[in-house]
Amino acid sequence: MDRVAKLASKNAVVIFSKNSCCMSHTIKRLFYEQGVSPAIYELDEDSRGKEMEWALMRLGCNPSVPAVFIGGKFVGSANTIMTLLLNGSLKKLLREAGAIWL
Repeated sequence: MDRVAKLASKNAVVIFSKNSCCMSHTIKRLFYEQGVSPAIYELDEDSRGKEMEWALMRLGCNPSVPAVFIGGKFVGSANTIMTLLLNGSLKKLLREAGAIWL
């Protein structure tokens, strides 16, 4: 859990992902299209990926990926991010975190 929190606080936007997950790919692409350069941690490429996956699940992320942190705070997974995008609040969160300027 400490490793996840530490990594999540290092950048304005952090995404925990898996290469094999199509929703992870979609969420990463969504952030790139918003002009954000997120820090991405591929759990299936990390030697401690399973441990981090369990920590994410304990945070309430089910499925465990994609898990998105903005401004060091856990925001949610794909459904939450899509909801924030559609209702217009995602840009506000990204601006407040310093991930985008406009």
